[in-house]
Amino acid sequence: MPSIIVLDGHTLNPGDNPWDPVAALGELTVHDRTRPEDIVERAANAEIILTNKTPLDADTLARLPRLKFISVLATGYNIVDVEAAAARGIPVSNVPVYGTDAVAEFVFALMLDFTKRPRCHSRWSHRGDWQSSPDFCFWRNPNFTELAGKTLGIVGFGRIGRRVGELASAFKMRILAHSRSRSAEAPYPFEWADPETIFRESDFVSLHCPLTPENQGFVNRALLESMKPSAFLINTARGPLVDEAALAAALNEGRIAGAACDVVSAEPIRPDNPLLNAANLTLTPHIAWAALEARRRLMRTTAENIAAFLDGTPANRVN
Repeated sequence: MPSIIVLDGHTLNPGDNPWDPVAALGELTVHDRTRPEDIVERAANAEIILTNKTPLDADTLARLPRLKFISVLATGYNIVDVEAAAARGIPVSNVPVYGTDAVAEFVFALMLDFTKRPRCHSRWSHRGDWQSSPDFCFWRNPNFTELAGKTLGIVGFGRIGRRVGELASAFKMRILAHSRSRSAEAPYPFEWADPETIFRESDFVSLHCPLTPENQGFVNRALLESMKPSAFLINTARGPLVDEAALAAALNEGRIAGAACDVVSAEPIRPDNPLLNAANLTLTPHIAWAALEARRRLMRTTAENIAAFLDGTPANRVN
């Protein structure tokens, strides 16, 4: 049986998502985390490597002579030098579909929290604010509004973006969408728009595009200044899409109502990241993808990727 090494398995299985489907396919060794300097030692005898965020660059790959296959435990695969792997005849696979519902639901959890703030009002009630209110009700959220009738701009109209649009349609929102190809279809009304129009007209902007050299930092000061003062920005895609200093400034200066970032430019977040001191920012630690059901789908698909490779027909190959 092939030797299978997992370099950083903790986020996929912190204890509730067993490796059984993968273990059935080879001699499995799972490391919760691996420092870059330990990769070669740990993977020296590996025929199959599974990695999520542990880097496999050309130099590392050259020092792993037994390696035959890499399966990335995620959709994004920039952590692997896929060209170097291809030059050595090593297929690299990813998991393109697993977290669509998880991420879309997370986006709406953020949008509903922006507009309703149930946890904050519960906390205020528990500390006695409701008891001392002269009225039968009270609220302290200046954005206490409905989603119905609001405009949601979606930048990146792939599987997740379209699912976010589907939920928005159920909430009776107007939907603006942008993608480079404009080839996507959806079973609900939406309008194509360029990013400038989306940022200018939307009450909520949600990012769902892949990171490319062309769009790195495209959410810059100019785009943020074009937003409505009552608007919100949501990023559950990739941290470097946003100029974080510009976003922090826009929040601290009150130029937009708020933002939510589940991803940042360097993760774990660094102490000097300006978003840590930004006003009206919901900052979550890259968890939109991590629902149990999504992680179980990721585990199953990874096992299917390995089985397909062993059968001689690699699936979800990215190189």
